[in-house]
Amino acid sequence: MIDQFREISDYCRLEIPEAQRRPIAIVGAGGIVDGAHLPAYALAGLSVVGITDVDLDRARAVAERHGIPRVYGSLEELLADADVEVVDIAVPASEQPAIFRAAIAAGKHILAQKPFAVSPEIAKELADLAEEAGLVAGVNQQLRFDEGIAAAHRMVQLGWIGEVTSFSLTVNIATQWELWEWARQLERLEIMVHSIHYHDIVRWFLGEPTSVYAMAGRTPGQFPIGETRTVSSYRFADATAVVHVNHVNRGGDNSAEFRIDGVAGAIRGTLGLLYDYPDGRTDTLEVFSSSLPTDGWVPYPVTQRWFPHAFIGTMGSVLDAIATGSTPRSSARDNVKTVELVEALYRSMDTNQVVRLE
Repeated sequence: MIDQFREISDYCRLEIPEAQRRPIAIVGAGGIVDGAHLPAYALAGLSVVGITDVDLDRARAVAERHGIPRVYGSLEELLADADVEVVDIAVPASEQPAIFRAAIAAGKHILAQKPFAVSPEIAKELADLAEEAGLVAGVNQQLRFDEGIAAAHRMVQLGWIGEVTSFSLTVNIATQWELWEWARQLERLEIMVHSIHYHDIVRWFLGEPTSVYAMAGRTPGQFPIGETRTVSSYRFADATAVVHVNHVNRGGDNSAEFRIDGVAGAIRGTLGLLYDYPDGRTDTLEVFSSSLPTDGWVPYPVTQRWFPHAFIGTMGSVLDAIATGSTPRSSARDNVKTVELVEALYRSMDTNQVVRLE
């Protein structure tokens, strides 16, 4: 399997050529920037020239920890900096559209945190703006660059398990929502903020579903008002998928498992980050294939982590698109479909009905 795995590892490699590196400025100095964006960019040798936040003291603290030379006093000051070529927007979805529009007007390329819009209509407007301006806009759906998931995707692309017939992902964890005060009043929480990653990769593996059905639950006395447990099912022309997520695991046995079945085999694995968030561990990944063939279940040696390594991938994809004219793996245009899917899942929750997608 060494030769076969080499093609997988080449696909998963997270390196940004020096010629593609461009000056980056960040809007937002929250925990995800401090703990994932900036460590990833340091690993990749990227230059972060400045940062801003509505809480300037927090921005100064993050800048000092990571050696960022400039703290901008406002978004306007950041966008006026001619040295900045890429703006990394890392703020809640409700605040993103105004920043996105201003960055496009200033001629900056964008990597936007997910979700980059709260509705499909706004998402489409933003994607249109970037394309009309000839600027690259990617969305930080970094699970597409997590090594376990990316390796599985490449195995599927290469036909190792044949046509995919089902996809399942089950997450059972204890999430400390109190870490994010801004999440307290979100009526749309679990899918919009967390499981959007999983729903995005279902699309990445299987394309657009013909219909979806979703259920949600809450726990009495919980910190946020939004849903903290969800079950989402999908129907495709020749496949099905299910995503089941529980953030109120009181048993202490966190787990995060996925499985992809095809007509010629299967892939199974774990999302290591979620076993001890935010430290986590590497993913696990195994493949069983009658087309290669494998001798039973064969492990693929995952060496990188979702946090922080996958964040190299999302920014690297934007930088590659700027340099080569390629399309980012998670472009704003593609992510409009993810926002549409999220909207359909919430509509199903609200109506207790199957929602068909055109």
